[in-house]
Amino acid sequence: MKTKKEKILAALAAGQDAATVAKKFGVSKSYVYVTRWKANKKKPAKKKAGKKENRIEWKPLETKLESIRESGEMFKWVDLPAEAEIPQTDKKIDPVNSPPHYTAGGIETIDFIEAKDLNYRLGNVVKYLSRAGKKVDGDPITDLEKAKWYLDREIATRKGA
Repeated sequence: MKTKKEKILAALAAGQDAATVAKKFGVSKSYVYVTRWKANKKKPAKKKAGKKENRIEWKPLETKLESIRESGEMFKWVDLPAEAEIPQTDKKIDPVNSPPHYTAGGIETIDFIEAKDLNYRLGNVVKYLSRAGKKVDGDPITDLEKAKWYLDREIATRKGA
């Protein structure tokens, strides 16, 4: 039993036009044209013997990863200190209520700011100064520049008042 596409191609080969074939099989003319085009589409030519193509040679991902592992490019080994040198603590870090970069020195920065009744700008100056160089993955210069920015704002406000 022939498929619809095979029947359409047979009708076209018999000399029927696309409109007649489309009406006969209940399809659009564009469907008939596309079917004929796909059937006539040339397949890629086979390579001739002796002729090389410029192609990139792809290695399977597993092979590439294995070669990276063997070469050591994937990992950089670091000597860790002995366990005795790593401080042990039972205290959990609370990044919301008491982050370590705000509790250094024995007093939380917010407690100092509130005790001194500092406004928003001066409170930020103290905050950025107190955490400069203490925040994990933080840039101390950025914190110092932010503190300076808030201090300059406070000075400008007071000069304008």
